[in-house]
Amino acid sequence: MTSPSFPERTAMRAGALLTAAALTLAGCAEPAATGKDAPDGHSSAVPTTDVVSGIAKDPAAAALLPDGVRARGTLALASSISSLPGAVYLPDGRTVAGEDIDLADAVGKVLGLRLKREPASFEAILPALGSGRYDVGTGNFGVTDARRKTLDFVTYVNDGQGFAVREDSALKKVTALTQLCGLTVATGAGTTFEATLEKERPRCAAAGKKPYDVKTYAEVSALYASLQQGRTDVVMSTVNGLRYAVSRQPGLRFLNAYKRLDVGFAFTKGSPLTPAFRAAVNHLIKSGSYHKILKKWGTADSALATSRISPPEIR
Repeated sequence: MTSPSFPERTAMRAGALLTAAALTLAGCAEPAATGKDAPDGHSSAVPTTDVVSGIAKDPAAAALLPDGVRARGTLALASSISSLPGAVYLPDGRTVAGEDIDLADAVGKVLGLRLKREPASFEAILPALGSGRYDVGTGNFGVTDARRKTLDFVTYVNDGQGFAVREDSALKKVTALTQLCGLTVATGAGTTFEATLEKERPRCAAAGKKPYDVKTYAEVSALYASLQQGRTDVVMSTVNGLRYAVSRQPGLRFLNAYKRLDVGFAFTKGSPLTPAFRAAVNHLIKSGSYHKILKKWGTADSALATSRISPPEIR
């Protein structure tokens, strides 16, 4: 865990309080950390085990950094802070925690860099990378062929697309999106899930069925509230995020993974930072620190054997 340092602290705290209130109403608020991690991974508390502070700098990985970055000693990091296991605010409204937070901080330790973390909305981060405002972005960004045309990625976990429903839903394992025809699907705005749903929607009409309706939400709390309250029938989101959410919200169940995707740190196309980041992630994998982080957040089955730069989309 770490505290973000950026000038708009007042606005950030206000936003955090609003988010916390929304999460409580949605029945998915993360209570204050207890200082203990549940061995079964089903505790409602945010894990607090420190798996980062003891990580040492790796001179070989740091040597791959551009001279200017190494001399400056800092990186501008945009983080989407919305839900676990990725990243959330703790009750103090300023401290952030999650798998993305730990992995980014661990890479920073390996490279000997201080991360200047700025919270940003998921849909705003990737376009902003090209402007030079940020050096790198995190937010469970899936590596797709469409994104690879304008961005580079350094992979750190394998996640993917999946579904969750209410316990009373008749929907079973989803192997084709035509099974959703006639239903209302909730998903995150600006995500690969929204793009997939919109691309595949015409298949319903081709099959002589009523198209599904797609409702997008910028806030994860609103997404799950829509499902709990019956305004939508199914949620399409990240596999790890869905599993984490349903384990902490009564009345919901995870259906299945629909498509796997590698997830990575995002960079502008051709960024000179990618070799150093890849080396840092692979150093963490080899040292065992990587696996400690994933175990902490209950995502050990999403571990990669090695990090890569902008690999082809998983088909």
